[in-house]
Amino acid sequence: MTMTSAPATADLEVLARLVAPVGRAVGAEPLSGGMFATTHRVTLDDGTRVVVKQAPAGDSRLLTHEHDLLRTEALVYGLAADRPALRMPRLLHVDLSRTVVEGDVVVASHLDGTPADRLGLYPSADDARVGRLVRDLGAVVAELRSVTGPVFGYPGRPALQAPSWPDAFRLVVEALLADAARWRVEVPADEVRAALVRHGDALAQVTRPSLVHTDLWPGNLFVDEATGALLGVIDPERAVWGDPVLELSGVDAFGPAEPHPGLVAAAGLTLDADARRRLELYRMWMGLVMTVEVAPRGYAGDWVAGHRASVAALLRSALAALA
Repeated sequence: MTMTSAPATADLEVLARLVAPVGRAVGAEPLSGGMFATTHRVTLDDGTRVVVKQAPAGDSRLLTHEHDLLRTEALVYGLAADRPALRMPRLLHVDLSRTVVEGDVVVASHLDGTPADRLGLYPSADDARVGRLVRDLGAVVAELRSVTGPVFGYPGRPALQAPSWPDAFRLVVEALLADAARWRVEVPADEVRAALVRHGDALAQVTRPSLVHTDLWPGNLFVDEATGALLGVIDPERAVWGDPVLELSGVDAFGPAEPHPGLVAAAGLTLDADARRRLELYRMWMGLVMTVEVAPRGYAGDWVAGHRASVAALLRSALAALA
Protein backbone atom coordinates (compact mmCIF):
# COMPACT_ATOMS: atom_id res chain seq x y z
CA MET A 1 0.00 0.00 0.00
CA THR A 2 1.25 3.48 -0.85
CA MET A 3 0.90 6.44 1.50
CA THR A 4 -0.78 9.55 0.16
CA SER A 5 -1.58 12.88 1.78
CA ALA A 6 -3.26 13.14 5.17
CA PRO A 7 -7.07 13.02 5.25
CA ALA A 8 -9.25 16.03 5.91
CA THR A 9 -10.14 16.89 9.50
CA ALA A 10 -13.63 15.48 9.03
CA ASP A 11 -12.10 12.17 7.97
CA LEU A 12 -9.95 12.07 11.08
CA GLU A 13 -12.99 12.72 13.24
CA VAL A 14 -14.79 9.78 11.65
CA LEU A 15 -11.74 7.56 11.99
CA ALA A 16 -11.42 8.56 15.63
CA ARG A 17 -14.94 7.32 16.25
CA LEU A 18 -14.20 4.06 14.45
CA VAL A 19 -11.08 3.32 16.51
CA ALA A 20 -12.42 4.65 19.83
CA PRO A 21 -12.80 1.10 21.26
CA VAL A 22 -9.08 0.56 20.57
CA GLY A 23 -7.59 3.94 21.50
CA ARG A 24 -7.57 7.68 20.85
CA ALA A 25 -6.63 8.67 17.30
CA VAL A 26 -4.19 11.55 16.88
CA GLY A 27 -3.33 11.20 13.20
CA ALA A 28 -4.17 9.29 10.07
CA GLU A 29 -3.13 8.80 6.47
CA PRO A 30 -4.94 7.03 3.63
CA LEU A 31 -3.36 3.96 2.07
CA SER A 32 -3.74 2.95 -1.54
CA GLY A 33 -3.09 -0.28 -3.39
CA GLY A 34 -6.45 -2.02 -3.29
CA MET A 35 -9.43 -1.57 -5.61
CA PHE A 36 -12.21 -2.52 -3.22
CA ALA A 37 -12.09 -1.00 0.26
CA THR A 38 -10.95 2.35 1.67
CA THR A 39 -8.02 1.93 4.04
CA HIS A 40 -6.29 4.27 6.50
CA ARG A 41 -3.34 3.93 8.80
CA VAL A 42 -4.29 5.57 12.12
CA THR A 43 -1.85 6.59 14.84
CA LEU A 44 -3.07 6.37 18.43
CA ASP A 45 -1.98 8.63 21.28
CA ASP A 46 0.35 5.94 22.68
CA GLY A 47 2.20 5.74 19.35
CA THR A 48 0.53 2.51 18.24
CA ARG A 49 -0.47 2.35 14.58
CA VAL A 50 -3.56 0.47 13.43
CA VAL A 51 -5.20 -0.09 10.07
CA VAL A 52 -8.84 0.84 9.48
CA LYS A 53 -10.52 -0.76 6.49
CA GLN A 54 -13.96 0.38 5.31
CA ALA A 55 -16.13 -1.50 2.84
CA PRO A 56 -17.71 0.59 0.07
CA ALA A 57 -21.06 2.14 0.84
CA GLY A 58 -23.94 0.40 -0.93
CA ASP A 59 -23.76 -2.67 -3.10
CA SER A 60 -24.92 -1.50 -6.52
CA ARG A 61 -21.40 -1.73 -7.98
CA LEU A 62 -20.38 -4.97 -6.30
CA LEU A 63 -20.06 -8.36 -7.90
CA THR A 64 -22.31 -11.02 -6.38
CA HIS A 65 -19.54 -12.61 -4.31
CA GLU A 66 -18.36 -9.22 -2.98
CA HIS A 67 -21.30 -8.50 -0.72
CA ASP A 68 -20.32 -8.31 2.98
CA LEU A 69 -16.68 -9.13 2.19
CA LEU A 70 -15.25 -7.45 5.27
CA ARG A 71 -17.23 -9.85 7.42
CA THR A 72 -15.20 -12.62 5.83
CA GLU A 73 -12.00 -10.68 6.53
CA ALA A 74 -13.00 -10.40 10.19
CA LEU A 75 -13.79 -14.12 10.27
CA VAL A 76 -10.40 -15.07 8.83
CA TYR A 77 -8.46 -12.72 11.12
CA GLY A 78 -10.35 -14.27 14.02
CA LEU A 79 -9.38 -17.76 12.88
CA ALA A 80 -5.77 -16.62 12.55
CA ALA A 81 -5.64 -15.26 16.10
CA ASP A 82 -4.20 -18.47 17.54
CA ARG A 83 -2.36 -19.48 14.36
CA PRO A 84 0.79 -17.33 14.15
CA ALA A 85 1.93 -19.36 11.14
CA LEU A 86 -0.72 -17.53 9.09
CA ARG A 87 1.19 -14.25 9.71
CA MET A 88 -1.96 -12.14 9.64
CA PRO A 89 -2.76 -8.94 11.56
CA ARG A 90 -4.56 -9.11 14.89
CA LEU A 91 -8.22 -8.26 14.71
CA LEU A 92 -8.74 -5.34 17.09
CA HIS A 93 -12.30 -4.20 16.42
CA VAL A 94 -15.20 -4.85 14.06
CA ASP A 95 -18.06 -2.42 13.39
CA LEU A 96 -20.88 -3.96 11.37
CA SER A 97 -23.49 -1.44 12.54
CA ARG A 98 -23.03 0.87 9.52
CA THR A 99 -23.94 3.81 11.74
CA VAL A 100 -20.62 5.69 11.80
CA VAL A 101 -19.98 5.01 8.11
CA GLU A 102 -22.22 3.31 5.55
CA GLY A 103 -20.10 0.20 5.16
CA ASP A 104 -18.66 -2.48 7.45
CA VAL A 105 -15.38 -1.65 9.21
CA VAL A 106 -12.44 -3.77 10.36
CA VAL A 107 -9.67 -2.41 12.59
CA ALA A 108 -6.51 -4.51 12.62
CA SER A 109 -2.94 -4.28 13.86
CA HIS A 110 -0.35 -2.63 11.62
CA LEU A 111 2.19 -4.91 9.92
CA ASP A 112 5.86 -4.20 9.45
CA GLY A 113 7.63 -4.74 6.16
CA THR A 114 7.19 -3.68 2.54
CA PRO A 115 4.60 -5.00 0.06
CA ALA A 116 6.42 -7.51 -2.14
CA ASP A 117 5.05 -6.03 -5.36
CA ARG A 118 6.89 -2.77 -4.65
CA LEU A 119 10.12 -4.76 -4.67
CA GLY A 120 9.19 -6.70 -7.80
CA LEU A 121 9.17 -9.93 -5.80
CA TYR A 122 6.84 -12.03 -7.93
CA PRO A 123 7.45 -15.81 -7.97
CA SER A 124 8.64 -15.55 -11.57
CA ALA A 125 11.14 -12.74 -10.81
CA ASP A 126 14.87 -13.30 -11.17
CA ASP A 127 15.72 -12.22 -7.63
CA ALA A 128 17.62 -14.10 -4.94
CA ARG A 129 14.99 -13.11 -2.38
CA VAL A 130 12.20 -14.94 -4.22
CA GLY A 131 13.32 -18.34 -2.93
CA ARG A 132 12.82 -17.27 0.69
CA LEU A 133 9.51 -15.60 -0.06
CA VAL A 134 7.96 -18.58 -1.83
CA ARG A 135 9.09 -20.96 0.91
CA ASP A 136 7.50 -18.77 3.55
CA LEU A 137 4.37 -18.29 1.43
CA GLY A 138 4.13 -22.05 0.91
CA ALA A 139 4.19 -22.50 4.68
CA VAL A 140 1.25 -20.09 4.96
CA VAL A 141 -0.69 -22.05 2.34
CA ALA A 142 0.06 -25.26 4.23
CA GLU A 143 -1.30 -23.71 7.42
CA LEU A 144 -4.40 -22.45 5.60
CA ARG A 145 -5.02 -26.01 4.39
CA SER A 146 -5.27 -27.16 7.99
CA VAL A 147 -8.19 -24.80 8.68
CA THR A 148 -11.43 -26.41 7.56
CA GLY A 149 -14.97 -25.13 7.28
CA PRO A 150 -18.47 -26.57 7.49
CA VAL A 151 -19.32 -26.19 3.80
CA PHE A 152 -17.75 -25.34 0.44
CA GLY A 153 -17.98 -21.82 -0.97
CA TYR A 154 -17.89 -18.22 0.25
CA PRO A 155 -18.28 -18.04 4.06
CA GLY A 156 -20.60 -15.04 4.02
CA ARG A 157 -22.70 -15.95 0.98
CA PRO A 158 -25.08 -18.88 1.61
CA ALA A 159 -26.26 -18.67 -2.00
CA LEU A 160 -22.69 -19.45 -3.08
CA GLN A 161 -22.26 -22.49 -0.84
CA ALA A 162 -22.83 -26.20 -1.38
CA PRO A 163 -22.02 -29.53 0.27
CA SER A 164 -19.63 -30.47 -2.57
CA TRP A 165 -16.82 -28.53 -4.21
CA PRO A 166 -18.06 -29.10 -7.81
CA ASP A 167 -21.47 -27.68 -6.90
CA ALA A 168 -20.03 -24.74 -4.95
CA PHE A 169 -17.54 -23.85 -7.66
CA ARG A 170 -20.27 -24.02 -10.29
CA LEU A 171 -22.38 -21.59 -8.23
CA VAL A 172 -19.40 -19.23 -7.93
CA VAL A 173 -18.75 -19.28 -11.67
CA GLU A 174 -22.42 -18.93 -12.59
CA ALA A 175 -22.64 -15.88 -10.33
CA LEU A 176 -19.77 -14.33 -12.28
CA LEU A 177 -21.46 -15.09 -15.59
CA ALA A 178 -24.64 -13.47 -14.28
CA ASP A 179 -22.60 -10.43 -13.22
CA ALA A 180 -21.10 -10.28 -16.71
CA ALA A 181 -24.56 -10.25 -18.24
CA ARG A 182 -25.75 -7.57 -15.79
CA TRP A 183 -22.80 -5.31 -16.66
CA ARG A 184 -22.88 -6.19 -20.38
CA VAL A 185 -19.38 -7.63 -20.33
CA GLU A 186 -18.72 -10.10 -23.12
CA VAL A 187 -17.36 -13.40 -21.84
CA PRO A 188 -17.21 -16.88 -23.44
CA ALA A 189 -19.98 -18.24 -21.22
CA ASP A 190 -20.64 -21.38 -23.29
CA GLU A 191 -16.96 -22.37 -23.22
CA VAL A 192 -16.78 -21.74 -19.50
CA ARG A 193 -19.81 -23.92 -18.77
CA ALA A 194 -18.48 -26.66 -21.06
CA ALA A 195 -15.19 -26.65 -19.17
CA LEU A 196 -17.00 -27.05 -15.86
CA VAL A 197 -18.92 -30.06 -17.17
CA ARG A 198 -15.87 -31.60 -18.84
CA HIS A 199 -13.70 -31.40 -15.74
CA GLY A 200 -16.26 -31.84 -12.99
CA ASP A 201 -14.68 -35.17 -12.07
CA ALA A 202 -11.42 -33.40 -11.21
CA LEU A 203 -13.26 -30.95 -8.95
CA ALA A 204 -14.95 -33.91 -7.25
CA GLN A 205 -11.55 -35.09 -6.01
CA VAL A 206 -11.71 -32.26 -3.44
CA THR A 207 -13.66 -33.51 -0.44
CA ARG A 208 -12.38 -31.25 2.36
CA PRO A 209 -13.34 -27.55 2.50
CA SER A 210 -10.02 -25.92 3.41
CA LEU A 211 -9.54 -22.21 3.97
CA VAL A 212 -8.26 -20.57 0.78
CA HIS A 213 -7.15 -16.93 0.85
CA THR A 214 -7.48 -16.68 -3.00
CA ASP A 215 -5.57 -13.36 -3.24
CA LEU A 216 -1.98 -14.06 -2.18
CA TRP A 217 -0.47 -11.82 -4.84
CA PRO A 218 2.67 -9.87 -3.87
CA GLY A 219 0.70 -6.71 -3.06
CA ASN A 220 -0.86 -8.54 -0.10
CA LEU A 221 2.45 -9.90 1.20
CA PHE A 222 4.65 -7.81 3.51
CA VAL A 223 8.30 -8.81 3.37
CA ASP A 224 11.71 -7.95 4.74
CA GLU A 225 13.40 -5.92 2.01
CA ALA A 226 16.83 -7.43 2.59
CA THR A 227 15.96 -11.12 2.69
CA GLY A 228 12.50 -11.50 1.16
CA ALA A 229 11.28 -13.15 4.38
CA LEU A 230 7.49 -13.02 4.63
CA LEU A 231 6.44 -10.88 7.59
CA GLY A 232 2.71 -10.59 7.09
CA VAL A 233 -0.33 -11.44 4.96
CA ILE A 234 -3.33 -9.14 4.53
CA ASP A 235 -6.66 -8.83 2.70
CA PRO A 236 -8.31 -12.25 3.15
CA GLU A 237 -11.77 -10.79 2.45
CA ARG A 238 -12.21 -12.98 -0.65
CA ALA A 239 -11.42 -16.20 1.17
CA VAL A 240 -13.42 -19.33 0.39
CA TRP A 241 -13.80 -22.80 1.81
CA GLY A 242 -12.46 -24.92 -1.02
CA ASP A 243 -9.46 -26.44 -2.76
CA PRO A 244 -5.95 -25.34 -1.69
CA VAL A 245 -4.82 -25.62 -5.33
CA LEU A 246 -7.02 -22.59 -6.00
CA GLU A 247 -4.41 -20.56 -4.10
CA LEU A 248 -1.92 -21.04 -6.95
CA SER A 249 -4.11 -19.11 -9.40
CA GLY A 250 -3.89 -15.89 -7.40
CA VAL A 251 -0.21 -15.82 -6.46
CA ASP A 252 1.03 -14.63 -9.85
CA ALA A 253 -1.98 -14.52 -12.18
CA PHE A 254 -0.06 -13.12 -15.15
CA GLY A 255 3.07 -15.17 -14.57
CA PRO A 256 3.93 -18.61 -15.94
CA ALA A 257 1.14 -21.19 -15.96
CA GLU A 258 3.50 -23.56 -14.16
CA PRO A 259 3.55 -22.63 -10.45
CA HIS A 260 6.87 -22.03 -8.71
CA PRO A 261 8.08 -25.50 -7.61
CA GLY A 262 9.36 -24.13 -4.30
CA LEU A 263 5.91 -22.78 -3.48
CA VAL A 264 4.19 -26.04 -4.39
CA ALA A 265 6.64 -28.08 -2.31
CA ALA A 266 6.46 -25.81 0.74
CA ALA A 267 2.65 -25.84 0.57
CA GLY A 268 2.65 -29.64 0.55
CA LEU A 269 0.58 -29.74 -2.63
CA THR A 270 0.71 -32.48 -5.25
CA LEU A 271 0.01 -31.40 -8.81
CA ASP A 272 -1.13 -34.65 -10.40
CA ALA A 273 -3.19 -34.71 -13.59
CA ASP A 274 -6.46 -33.96 -11.79
CA ALA A 275 -4.93 -31.11 -9.77
CA ARG A 276 -3.53 -29.57 -12.94
CA ARG A 277 -6.96 -29.66 -14.56
CA ARG A 278 -8.39 -27.96 -11.50
CA LEU A 279 -5.66 -25.33 -11.61
CA GLU A 280 -6.65 -24.46 -15.18
CA LEU A 281 -10.27 -24.15 -14.04
CA TYR A 282 -9.13 -21.76 -11.34
CA ARG A 283 -7.06 -19.75 -13.82
CA MET A 284 -10.23 -19.56 -15.93
CA TRP A 285 -12.13 -18.32 -12.87
CA MET A 286 -9.45 -15.73 -12.12
CA GLY A 287 -9.61 -14.52 -15.72
CA LEU A 288 -13.38 -14.19 -15.44
CA VAL A 289 -13.19 -12.22 -12.19
CA MET A 290 -10.69 -9.75 -13.62
CA THR A 291 -12.64 -9.45 -16.88
CA VAL A 292 -15.99 -8.75 -15.28
CA GLU A 293 -14.85 -6.44 -12.46
CA VAL A 294 -13.54 -3.78 -14.86
CA ALA A 295 -17.07 -2.49 -15.53
CA PRO A 296 -18.48 -2.11 -12.00
CA ARG A 297 -15.12 -0.81 -10.73
CA GLY A 298 -15.14 1.85 -13.43
CA TYR A 299 -11.45 1.38 -14.16
CA ALA A 300 -9.96 4.28 -16.09
CA GLY A 301 -6.52 5.33 -17.27
CA ASP A 302 -3.87 4.41 -19.78
CA TRP A 303 -3.21 1.11 -18.02
CA VAL A 304 -6.70 -0.31 -18.58
CA ALA A 305 -6.20 -1.38 -22.22
CA GLY A 306 -3.08 -3.35 -21.33
CA HIS A 307 -4.82 -4.87 -18.34
CA ARG A 308 -7.76 -5.98 -20.47
CA ALA A 309 -5.37 -7.59 -22.96
CA SER A 310 -3.51 -9.47 -20.20
CA VAL A 311 -6.73 -10.69 -18.63
CA ALA A 312 -8.12 -11.81 -22.00
CA ALA A 313 -4.91 -13.74 -22.66
CA LEU A 314 -5.16 -15.45 -19.27
CA LEU A 315 -8.74 -16.50 -19.92
CA ARG A 316 -7.98 -17.74 -23.45
CA SER A 317 -4.97 -19.71 -22.23
CA ALA A 318 -6.96 -21.46 -19.50
CA LEU A 319 -9.87 -22.29 -21.80
CA ALA A 320 -7.50 -23.65 -24.45
CA ALA A 321 -5.85 -25.93 -21.89
CA LEU A 322 -9.26 -27.11 -20.66
CA ALA A 323 -10.47 -27.84 -24.19
